[in-house]
Amino acid sequence: MTHRCGFVAVVGAPNAGKSTIVNALVGQKVAIVSPKAQTTRTRLMGVAMDGETQIVLIDTPGIFAPTRRLDRAMVAAAWNSLDQAEAILVMIDAAAKLGERAERVLQGIEGRPEKKFLVLNKVDLTRKDKLLTIATTLNERVAFDETFFVSASTGDGVPELKATLAKLMPEGHWHFPEDEVSDAPERMLAAEITREQLFRQLHEELPYQSTVETEKFTTRPDGSAEIHQQILVARDNQRAIILGHKGERIKEIGSKARAELAELLGRPVHLFLHVKVKANWDEDRSVYRDMGLDWVE
Repeated sequence: MTHRCGFVAVVGAPNAGKSTIVNALVGQKVAIVSPKAQTTRTRLMGVAMDGETQIVLIDTPGIFAPTRRLDRAMVAAAWNSLDQAEAILVMIDAAAKLGERAERVLQGIEGRPEKKFLVLNKVDLTRKDKLLTIATTLNERVAFDETFFVSASTGDGVPELKATLAKLMPEGHWHFPEDEVSDAPERMLAAEITREQLFRQLHEELPYQSTVETEKFTTRPDGSAEIHQQILVARDNQRAIILGHKGERIKEIGSKARAELAELLGRPVHLFLHVKVKANWDEDRSVYRDMGLDWVE
């Protein structure tokens, strides 16, 4: 039987639901999600199967106006992912107002040669008349090949989107084994899962001022995973917030991350977290390398 395989880039403004739709299409979690914008920092590939067709979904950081070096690296990773794609999914949060952030995405993809699909997300939270208005407005702005109405969180509309993408994929060998769902190494996956807990459990700007590095990832004789990680922050008061009163916050972060990693890896996990103050960690080239981002000037 003929195999098919191709790449689909998922782009959009922060918090449009890109990682959620990638997880929904793959059928399991491969990208971290949170209600906060700019959760995704690096380009990650999720592998969705449809019969003999492999769809490699490129989950990208949200596109926004960058201010810091890290911001610029994230946005560059998003745009660079388009060059290898057969199709582009433009994710729009239908429950939010169209504005400058959506326009920035549209300006970046208009005129590109790839197939372009408009995906209006969060339709379960949006009135039908508003959905039709948004779809009409955006299709007048950019010549989309097709428009999909989905709820990435509930799965509504996802099978139809997946079937359409599968038909687009060219004949060719699969890029990943059938049972592989992501290109992320286990070390990076572990760091991302812990970072997700920072977003879920901490408030204000602190999650954006921190990162997670996996220092050690080994397998014990009993088959369980032993993982040591550093949470980097810029200031002492940030370290105190993550630790919490008598260390309760870091224990909770570790407990939730450990449970999710054990489920994803399919084996017991021993997770050890340390919080380190490193001023200007976001100006360290090695941190960018560990995150899978290119250094940008």
